[in-house]
Amino acid sequence: MGAIVDAAYLVGLLASSPVLVPRMLRRGKHRIDWKARLGRGESLPQAAAPRILIHGVSVGEINAIRQLVDRLLTDTPAREVVVASTTTTGLARARTLYSERCSVVQYPLDFSSSVSRFLDRIQPDLFASVELELWPNFTRACVRRGIPQIVVNGRLSERSFRGYRRVRPLIRPMFKRVDQVGVQDDVYADRFRQLGADSDSIVITGTMKWDTARVEDDVSGSSELAESMGIDRSRPLIVAGSTAPDEHLLLHQATPKGVQLLCAPRRPEWFDQAAHILKGCARRSRSDSRSATDRYLLDTMGELRAAYALADVVVVGRSFGELHGSDMMEPAALGKPVVVGPATGDFQLTVDALSQAGGILVSSQERLAEDLATLISRADLRSDLSKRAREVVIAQQGATSRTLEIISRQLEGRKTP
Repeated sequence: MGAIVDAAYLVGLLASSPVLVPRMLRRGKHRIDWKARLGRGESLPQAAAPRILIHGVSVGEINAIRQLVDRLLTDTPAREVVVASTTTTGLARARTLYSERCSVVQYPLDFSSSVSRFLDRIQPDLFASVELELWPNFTRACVRRGIPQIVVNGRLSERSFRGYRRVRPLIRPMFKRVDQVGVQDDVYADRFRQLGADSDSIVITGTMKWDTARVEDDVSGSSELAESMGIDRSRPLIVAGSTAPDEHLLLHQATPKGVQLLCAPRRPEWFDQAAHILKGCARRSRSDSRSATDRYLLDTMGELRAAYALADVVVVGRSFGELHGSDMMEPAALGKPVVVGPATGDFQLTVDALSQAGGILVSSQERLAEDLATLISRADLRSDLSKRAREVVIAQQGATSRTLEIISRQLEGRKTP
């Protein structure tokens, strides 16, 4: 079966190469560590405690497991953690967060030989996939080796579910190989069930992202960020995080006169386009120390939380165009009034929880300028939004502890290959 899947991958790569290769070259993604993607690299030493391999595709998933990794490394009994990621940005974030405490590795391509080399090197006692990142050869190899497989923080957006459902007969065996699925809510539970996961294996844990949203008033490095970029702390500041290319002009035009705007695009390849629209902006990557136009560009990675801490109002991007939203939990936990657009399909449960409590403002392209002006002029409204949002964050926390229970049960019942 592995040979058949390998052949299908090769055919797919060849067929998509006229589109895929130029895109990779344009985005600089051809510079990834191909040796590691093929499963090669240094082998880890023999583990002194159960070794848990946690895989998060990119930055969002890597951030979501911060509390889980901390608990695994500090709770009793002792465990060893290896964090794997697929994307360049995810791997960089994982190294920043975890490399001093555990191994960080590149997740392999799903060719059977690559997977075999990777598992020979890592020798995990349990594999945990964050949200949903399952592959046929990888799941099959884990079964052969007796490695329990779980999904943590499981979610299946409506868009992803529709795509998987089209090939359900092909992917059903892959979902059945998973020993336990910890999902965020009953909607996701039903979608996993329809795609082949056993009903008895599904547990509703909530989302760990609520747990990683630290409720704090101050963030280390925020004052230094403001000072170095020339942000005036005595004047209002709107911080727009995880923005998309079609949002920068909208944000620029919707920002009230005399108000500062800092944009933090979601992807590095969007930085230059944003700088072109935000004319005269101070760019963090160039160490610009002032802006004559009250526009600032956070074109670095890992500093968005510090920027949120400076904000009077936060706008969460990828929600005013054709994308599907970004995570708004972090600014909510920091006590910031949060504004999103109508396109939040990938985070609909979060928006629903905040909306029901009156802890978020859902705007639109047409209303954004008016909504921002209202928020900037009304401190009472900003305070009310912030208070209600924080209450939601605190009430929703606890998924990490429930996930740890799943991991402990699977390690205790591990089968010997």
